Amino acid sequence: MSKSFTSLTALVSITTAVSLLAVGCNDHRFPTPPGYPALTDAVNPGTFLPTVLATVNGVNVYNGGFGSAIVAEPNDPAVFYMLTDRGPNIDGPAGTSNIKIFARPDFAPQIGKFRVGTDGKMVLEQIIELKNSVGGKLNGLPNPANQGSTGETALDLSNNTIPPSVDGIDCEGMALAPDGTFWLSDEYGPHLVHLDATGRTIERISPFNNGTGGRQIPSVFATRRANRGMEGLTITPDGKTLVGIMQFPLYNPSAAAISGSLVTRILTFDIATGATKQYVYLIERANLQANSEITAITNTTFIVLERDGEFGSDANKSTLFKRVYKIDLTGATDISDPANGANGKLYGGKTVEELKTLANLQTNGITPVSKQLVLDLATDVTPVYPHDKAEGIALIGAQTLAISNDDDFGILGTGTYIQKLLANGTVDRNRVYFITLKQPLK
Repeated sequence: MSKSFTSLTALVSITTAVSLLAVGCNDHRFPTPPGYPALTDAVNPGTFLPTVLATVNGVNVYNGGFGSAIVAEPNDPAVFYMLTDRGPNIDGPAGTSNIKIFARPDFAPQIGKFRVGTDGKMVLEQIIELKNSVGGKLNGLPNPANQGSTGETALDLSNNTIPPSVDGIDCEGMALAPDGTFWLSDEYGPHLVHLDATGRTIERISPFNNGTGGRQIPSVFATRRANRGMEGLTITPDGKTLVGIMQFPLYNPSAAAISGSLVTRILTFDIATGATKQYVYLIERANLQANSEITAITNTTFIVLERDGEFGSDANKSTLFKRVYKIDLTGATDISDPANGANGKLYGGKTVEELKTLANLQTNGITPVSKQLVLDLATDVTPVYPHDKAEGIALIGAQTLAISNDDDFGILGTGTYIQKLLANGTVDRNRVYFITLKQPLK
């Protein structure tokens, strides 16, 4: 990390209920926490196991998947909403590109409402399936050309090609608005999707000027790398502004041109007016899987979850990268392009992504958001965080984090479905870790 950024010593403990009860709260959107367990699996009632969606050559595909995002219910501290992504899929066979094999093409991405009980279990209370504006179910299939297409081809388990869908969404970020509606971001378009409390689409906003309501996010976001779109989304405590973060540097103007770049973008979107601003967030190392989530602390400060894609264990904790940073937009340069060009605002004929490093940004008068390290999941918690995909993060009170993982529905593979196993040999499951920082974030 650049010397111009300040690192905080992250003194962290995974706490018991007793220590959590002492946590104060100065933000009325997040009540004082009840007694949370140190960690808990997100499970179904009764069985306390996830539902099996399909079995492929003896491999169970589970309706876990609830970990791409997690948000706290402000009026009930025992309740959390968790989000699936597009559904169970794997990459095509080795030697192919842009192929995805869907185990359940009919899967409707969904929000799960979970409640933490006095027994410490986090139990599914309600499933909210995502729907389009007329009430039809959304799906996880790739979008058509000029409507969010990633260039991917979807196949079913019999290798039949599945047509693209305008109702496809690969949702990754989620925010709960004060009126009880949801906002989602995704890795296709990228899209911003506004849903009512039942999951029905109110508005869908993209860089393509073809969303409902006619509103648009800047055209440059259409250059996102496939499967590295708008991974994180939050809403400011005043309820006025959405703040999204791109997972990886945009392929702007091309993958080759931005090789080694540390430059990712944060987008702010004024809900009432549709006005946007853009800021640079520098990732710590090139070619990380990078930014997984952003969550508001105040209207100008946020936490960002940045990561690699490795499973954690004591054997690799020295190289594991899964960190949480506190960031501040104050003083950062708005890099918005008033002309809304396809490649955004240029600096000396180059895109922001082509500038690649802090030194080049500063030479061009660009100040990125400031960042401070507040938690390292490899070194600050015991045992070492075992999951490859720490993807959801919620702030409870001033210093307690709930962190969820994307378990990929318990499967992975290249051409062939295999069970997704942690380093200890157990099947990956949705698990939420409740972690209290020694120092409050606000």
